[in-house]
Amino acid sequence: MKLGNDVIKNKFDDIDIKVDFLIELCQMLQVENLELSSKIKDLETELVRKNETEELNAEQEALIQSKIDGLLTKLDSFSNDLSNDASKKEHQSNV
Repeated sequence: MKLGNDVIKNKFDDIDIKVDFLIELCQMLQVENLELSSKIKDLETELVRKNETEELNAEQEALIQSKIDGLLTKLDSFSNDLSNDASKKEHQSNV
């Protein structure tokens, strides 16, 4: 009977070691999961901030482009006025 008890005790010892290993593994995975969840939250926050910055930059770029377009229109108008004035003066001097 002694041999049977030793075999059973050894099996329980093996199971105990495996259970301890699984518990330790679960604890490590829980810690890793918390770290990854925290990293995800940080990355999501950073993504929101970058998206907001990108949107602001796009709005500023549109405003700048609008101002540039307005200035170019004014320059074209001014250039046309100068050309018209020069044409009128030339026409008057020819008459």
